[in-house]
Amino acid sequence: MAFDRMDSATYLASLLAKSFSRALQQRGQKLGFAPGQFPVLLELWSEEGLTQKQLLDRLDIEQATMANTLARMERDGLILRKKHPTDKRAQQIFLTDKARAMEAEAKAAAIAADQSLFSGFRHFERELMLEYMRMAIANGARD
Repeated sequence: MAFDRMDSATYLASLLAKSFSRALQQRGQKLGFAPGQFPVLLELWSEEGLTQKQLLDRLDIEQATMANTLARMERDGLILRKKHPTDKRAQQIFLTDKARAMEAEAKAAAIAADQSLFSGFRHFERELMLEYMRMAIANGARD
């Protein structure tokens, strides 16, 4: 049996992720954030004061990637790190006023990026695709 990458869900998911990242990058760049920073921002907009370990657990990314992302976010004036009040080894991560101020526009940019990828989809097709994606992600989490 020949392998056709256009019949491979993993290959197509990779292309879809790249497309979303490019669409978000174009919109996010104007606001002052990169696509890789968006998941961190979402978590911190939801709950500030998380530690790097808590972010790692929630976002399921590599330690080195998280460390680099946080360093860039600090450099770009999006986050501040403060000593944890009870754990001397940990630091809590807080948003700056700049990051707080961009929340609504950043979320709107992500929605616009999403909508651009689903252009031409009927509502039920979009909902069905999202449901299938959630199911595939859940299946992958069990492996």
